[in-house]
Amino acid sequence: MNLLPSNSSLFIGATANLILKGKAAILGCGYDGTTSFRPGTRRGPDGLRGVSDAGIETYSPAQDRDLEEIQFTDLGNLDLPCGAPEPVIEDLYQATREILAKDAIPAIIGGEHSISPGPILAAFEKYPDLAVVQFDAHADLREEWNGNRNSHACAMRRVLDFLSQDRLLQVGIRSGTREEFAEMKKGTRLVAANASSFAAAMKSKQLRGAPLYLTFDLDLFDPSLVSGTGTPEPGGISWQTFEELRDVLEGENIIGFDIVELAPTLDPSENSSVVAAKLMRELLLTLPTR
Repeated sequence: MNLLPSNSSLFIGATANLILKGKAAILGCGYDGTTSFRPGTRRGPDGLRGVSDAGIETYSPAQDRDLEEIQFTDLGNLDLPCGAPEPVIEDLYQATREILAKDAIPAIIGGEHSISPGPILAAFEKYPDLAVVQFDAHADLREEWNGNRNSHACAMRRVLDFLSQDRLLQVGIRSGTREEFAEMKKGTRLVAANASSFAAAMKSKQLRGAPLYLTFDLDLFDPSLVSGTGTPEPGGISWQTFEELRDVLEGENIIGFDIVELAPTLDPSENSSVVAAKLMRELLLTLPTR
């Protein structure tokens, strides 16, 4: 795993450069090579880390848990090639395999959504009964976008190249083509971003008790809360709604997750980065105790 030191501090409460069995390992993958509207996600990993120390507490009142009570590590950022997404996805796939091989939990900071098929494939190879939950504004089911099959607009299509259709749950999608929405509705994969709909979907036989990989695109949130993202979409969720969705994940077998599409320079207030950092805290504290 070729790593670069982070340009900012480690994520609040993390130990540096260790992969611990049963513990989360944060890894940055700052890439925005296929951005279709506004670039800047290459700075996402350091933007999220940079505000964590001063912008959030280690304690979560919603969960009554504290990062100081758990062990997790921050590995810094991958040393990524420039240009096309394929080598980036491959490098992240290999790095995630290394984390999973040590029975740790990958916690990936993007970068744009094109990076997600890499770690999800690595997780699928270790957990053949894997299920994926996508929290997102966009369907990301295009076969190609601007001539690129590995665009951020194609992330979930590439996941479905190897994952069974009934093992992908798409939560909060509110933008896409007519064809994408028809596919999601036909496959009963599309779920409204509210706790009751999400809880009901998580009880399906395909997802109940399955190893879960969560992929969080920050444009799930309304632009009034997260403006620092490449493709903002009105009509997103509030922080309170996220907490209700998170409650549904309590006790689930989460084996990995990513947080993608943070573009810090698009929000000089740093509010978007603070939301992303708080999201990381809440997810770390939701992971099963091992």
